[in-house]
Amino acid sequence: MANDLTIHLVDDEEALRRSLTFLLVSAGFAVRAHSCAKAFLDLLPLSGRSCLLTDLRMPDVDGIELLHRVRRSSVDVPAIVITGQGDVAAAVQAMKAGASDFLEKPLREETLIAAINLAIGHRRPGRSIADSESVAARLRQLTDREHQVLTGVLDGLQNKMIAYYLGISSRTVEVHRANVMAKMGARNLAELMRMAVTIDAVVQSSEAGRISSVDPWPACAR
Repeated sequence: MANDLTIHLVDDEEALRRSLTFLLVSAGFAVRAHSCAKAFLDLLPLSGRSCLLTDLRMPDVDGIELLHRVRRSSVDVPAIVITGQGDVAAAVQAMKAGASDFLEKPLREETLIAAINLAIGHRRPGRSIADSESVAARLRQLTDREHQVLTGVLDGLQNKMIAYYLGISSRTVEVHRANVMAKMGARNLAELMRMAVTIDAVVQSSEAGRISSVDPWPACAR
């Protein structure tokens, strides 16, 4: 399964590094553990197939900033962000910074392995164009109200806040949000967030005018 793939684990907690290293090695992966983001950044550029697994909350350089620095280094490595203090806003930031997934502690082995395999699969050649076209097609299925709710979700707003700015009930937001998940083909919030980067690319095309025309969020809500 893993073969030539190396998992680079970045976490400032020694106990977690040890437990995750044991879990991943037991699953057949080669692992290099790093106690801080700088230790990983010093290795760039990487040789061979790699996947980055980084904690969100770390001193000095946190997980989001680490992803930004990797991107600025023009290194194309799939990344997964883990945290014990996750929320929608942090998930949005992680996905827009280039993360393939966002997982909350404690991690389940099957969930982590599936996330790694999915992250690797998303980096296969030729997938990006097809994915963008697929997301654009799904976006066209959304109603104006569903676009509004999607925008709120991607801006990290909770259902109650979305309901307040749209002048509708939280229950109605929940219904629209469920419709968005179904039409976008997202089984959970993490999958919807994985589409965020692609959405950012395609909304500049045929859907851009439609989304911007119904964008209700004041700057203070973003």
